[in-house]
Formats: sequence, C-alpha cells, structure tokens
Amino acid sequence: MRCPYCRHADSRVVDSREADDGQLIRRRRSCPECGKRFTTVEEAVLAVVKRSGVTEPFSRTKIIGGVRKACQGRPVEEDSIAILAQRVEETIRAKGAAEIPSHEVGLVILGPLRDLDEVAYLRFASVYRSFDSLADFEREIETLRAAARPGGRRGRDGPRAVNV
Repeated sequence: MRCPYCRHADSRVVDSREADDGQLIRRRRSCPECGKRFTTVEEAVLAVVKRSGVTEPFSRTKIIGGVRKACQGRPVEEDSIAILAQRVEETIRAKGAAEIPSHEVGLVILGPLRDLDEVAYLRFASVYRSFDSLADFEREIETLRAAARPGGRRGRDGPRAVNV
C-alpha cells in the first residue's frame, strides 16, 4: 500500500479489525520511510456478470429499485423492501464467489419476493423470466396456488379448509 504522505511504495500493517459486521477490514498502517500512520479500509468487491458479458459491481440499490417497481401500488412497506434487498445480498455473499451471473441474482430475489407479495412476485417473474403469453402467467399462478394448498410447499401459511 502506497503511503499517502510521502508516496513510498510500501507500508507495514500495525493493526487489523473487522468493521460493518465483517464486510470491511480496517487496517492501521505505518510508513517505514516517513514514519506517519494512516488507515485503510478494505472491502471484498462482489461483481455481477450481465447477460451481455459486461461485469459491474453488485448494487443493493438496483435490487431495491427493481423490487420497488414490482411492488408499485401494492401494500408493501419500504422497510420490507430494504430488508429483502439485505437478505438477497447476504445470500449472494454467502455463496463466496467473487462474481455472480445476473441470472442467479434474479433467482435469489424471487423467493423472498414471493413471500413478501405474490402480485409483486408475478410482476417481477414476468419480466425476469420473459413471460410472452397468457399461458406463462397461468402456469405461474397455478404454481403459487399449489404451494398455498395444504401439503404444498407453503401449506402451513396458506388457506385452510374449515368444516362448518
């Protein structure tokens, strides 16, 4: 690490600490040339590889924007969208890869979004999965209905039959 004071090409690490729940590493450094101390902050950069092959840094803001569009006009609180975006980022970072295809980011968003609001989920899925016919919507709606039935994937949270 180059010294910001004298521009010497090397420095010595005096202390290292985690910050921001382990997402950042704060290092206190000392320059062997001028003797001054300075702090650096290191962050592992997560890159998203788009379909075109272009790589760009992961952005929680972009996730929030996309989910916000899908939730437009729905009774979904802004805090819920922020929590969803945080969960998505944590899930992606937990994979441990330096680069992740944009397709996988979309897959990670779909699960929590379905739990948050099914209509927003359908909107997002229709764009993400490029629905091009009514049959695509019908198929996805049937999947949601099957998951909501008792014994389905979300059976405990779905509607229950009541004997009268």
